[in-house]
This record gives sequence, structure tokens and C-alpha cells, in this order.
Amino acid sequence: MTNGKFGGLVIAGLALVILGLSTFTVNERELAIKLQVGEVVRSYYEPGLHFKIPIFQTVRKFPKRILTITDRPDRIFTAERLALQVDFFVKWRIVDAVKFYTSTGGSINVATDRLSEIIKNSIVTEFGKRTVQEAISAERAELMRDMLATASVSAEGLGVDFVDVRVKQVEFPDDVRNSVYRQMREERGRIAAERRAQGVEIAEQKRAAADRERTVILANANRDSQIIRGEGDATAAEIYAKAYSQDPEFYRFYRSINAYRSSVGKPGDIMVISPDNEFFRYLNNSRGSQ
Repeated sequence: MTNGKFGGLVIAGLALVILGLSTFTVNERELAIKLQVGEVVRSYYEPGLHFKIPIFQTVRKFPKRILTITDRPDRIFTAERLALQVDFFVKWRIVDAVKFYTSTGGSINVATDRLSEIIKNSIVTEFGKRTVQEAISAERAELMRDMLATASVSAEGLGVDFVDVRVKQVEFPDDVRNSVYRQMREERGRIAAERRAQGVEIAEQKRAAADRERTVILANANRDSQIIRGEGDATAAEIYAKAYSQDPEFYRFYRSINAYRSSVGKPGDIMVISPDNEFFRYLNNSRGSQ
């Protein structure tokens, strides 16, 4: 190989090396920034092939996909000053590569630590505004929405965006769980006693009302029966009077027969009276006349 050919190969090789050092690619899953002596000179690259000055310029790439943080604060307190342990996860992504680089040095681990602290502070703030019942029941969706809003404000300077914040589990620490359960049992017992007392009171009221109504009904029934009985007696007396006026002898005979029926004819009845007594008038005189 002649010296000319060898020199040509060396020049071609150096050209390829320089070309390789002068180009870089960005795919659709990446964000890239160009640095010159540590300063950002360009960002927001479209996917494809791009160029740089070798040695003087470098390129930093960051993931464009959604990232996840899973953690839990050591201990938080609710509005009733009850301690809780909260497991959560956060979905986040880099939206401003320049801010992300200048605030974290381009380190995902540094960003994860700072974002985790932001979310923990947000959880402490929002749980501290609510009771346990509010935090784990109807207001849970509102709680997570407020946590996301609070954390997003704090994360703006990092060049990232929170996609979602979710609370996976809320539980009491071991050292307070038994105390809380005892308080819950006592509270349930107090409510049950109140309900039983209310039930007894309502039962007594209904029983008294029923007794009062029964007394009124019986009194009204007795009054009505006396009125009806009096009206019946008056009607009977009137009928008797009319019958007597129409046939006095028959009326006297009818009265005597009723008297006989009531006085004699029953087993064990004994009557001591003179046979000529007026009581036996119609028995002694079959014609019923004197």
C-alpha cells in the first residue's frame, strides 16, 4: 500500500469519526437539549437526525414517557390528630427539558426524591384538613384532586407535570390501631345506647297514647250503651203502657207469667206462701177473672 492510499484511508476514517461525533438522533420517546460548556444552547428537538459541534457541544436526553413514584410518608395526622400511614403512587413526566436540567442537574433520581417530598407535603397538608371519615369515604376523590393541585404548584419550577396522584391504602400505625378501635367501639356503644333509650321513650309514648285512646273508647262506648239502654227502657215502658191501656187484664196476666217463670220451676227452688195469695191468682182461677 502506497503512502498516498494510506493517508487517504486515514483521512476518510477521521472524517467518519468526526461525522459520528457531530451527529445525534432523537426518537419520539425522548426529550433532548444541547449543551455548550455546560450552558443550554438549544432544546425542543423533533425526532430525527441532528448535528452538534464535537467536543465543544454535548447532548443530554431525558425520557418523555410517564414515570411512576411509589412511597409513603412516615406518619401523618388528620384533623382529629389521629396518626395514619398512607401508601400512594404518582404518575409524572418531564415537560420542560431545560427547567428539568437546570433544577435537578438532569438526574431522574434527584427529581424523584424532590417530587416525592412535594407529594408527601401535599398529603400531610390535605389530610390535616380532614377527619378520617372524610379522608377515606365520600371526599376521597376530592382529597386526591386537591393533593394533585397542591403538588402541581410546587413542581412547576422542576419542569415536570403530575399526571395523577392516587392513594392506595390508608391504615392506622400499629401503636395507635388498638386505641382507635377501642374508641370506635365505645362510640358505637354510646350511639347504640342512645338509640335504645330513644326506642324505649317512643314505646312508652305509644303505649301511653294507646292506653289513653282505649280509656276514651271505653268511656264513649259505656256512655253510648247507657243512652241506648235508657232509650230502650223508655221505649219498652211506652210499649208496656200502651199495651196496658189497651188490655189491662192481659198485661196483668203477662206480668204474672213472667213472675212465675222467674220464681219457680228451677231445681232446688222452695217457696213458702199461702195458696190463696194474690200471687197465685191466675193459677187458681183459670179464667183470670175475680
